[in-house]
Amino acid sequence: MEAPLLIASDVDGTLLDAYERMSARTKAVVRRASEAGVPVVLASGRPPRWIPAVAREAGLTGFAVCANGAVLYDIGNDLVVEVNGLLSPMQLADVVNELERALPGAGFAAERIGTRALDPGVHNLVIDRGYRNPWGDGEGVQVARAEIIGHPAMKLLVSRPGMSSDEMFEVAGAVLDDSVDITFSAGSGLIEIAANGVTKATGLAAVAARLDVPADRIIAFGDMPNDVEMLRWAGHGVAMANAHPAVRAAADEITGPNTEDGVAQVLERWF
Repeated sequence: MEAPLLIASDVDGTLLDAYERMSARTKAVVRRASEAGVPVVLASGRPPRWIPAVAREAGLTGFAVCANGAVLYDIGNDLVVEVNGLLSPMQLADVVNELERALPGAGFAAERIGTRALDPGVHNLVIDRGYRNPWGDGEGVQVARAEIIGHPAMKLLVSRPGMSSDEMFEVAGAVLDDSVDITFSAGSGLIEIAANGVTKATGLAAVAARLDVPADRIIAFGDMPNDVEMLRWAGHGVAMANAHPAVRAAADEITGPNTEDGVAQVLERWF
């Protein structure tokens, strides 16, 4: 492809190494691209509050696509500029009721957002007593199930010990209707549910429209099923060598793994 006019990259398993660090080589090429006037957009399942630490490492102050496309976040101004497709309390209740039957023993959590990455008075992550965070960071305010489903959410998280995310995805897909989208960004028993049509592709399209960049001049990188739609939508979709099989199948190109600077290996063609 021609030199990209916009670069979009997933974070975990893509831009960061196995220790959740950005290598010197990757930081250098991201900065060279930015200095050349090419926007670098973080496109992640992460909520906005998990974005600034990565952005600082890379020197990024522009837009980030967060929560798998539900939120567009202005990093430099710490401002949520667009929220799309929140799950309503009715949708949350219906999904939880179905999954309680289909995935007995599952735990649930809801991601919420205010006007900034962290707003006083907003519980960004509320969890029930059965929810198990695969990252083990202890984040989340434990509340009653009714509180989890009682307010709009940018995504619903579902954990189930003893099952892989692929297995959970299959079960959930068999019982939930097309009013929601199901995906996952970690393999260890966690699925992520958003309103229908909310994906990283829709979030990236919103950024591209704001910056007036055509899709065919965008390059996107990813490694997990929540990246598939974005890689298909972008002019050139690149899967990491460590990517899930569904991501490799959707990509135009496969680069090296995240542990070997796979993103940098591609971007160094132009920067």
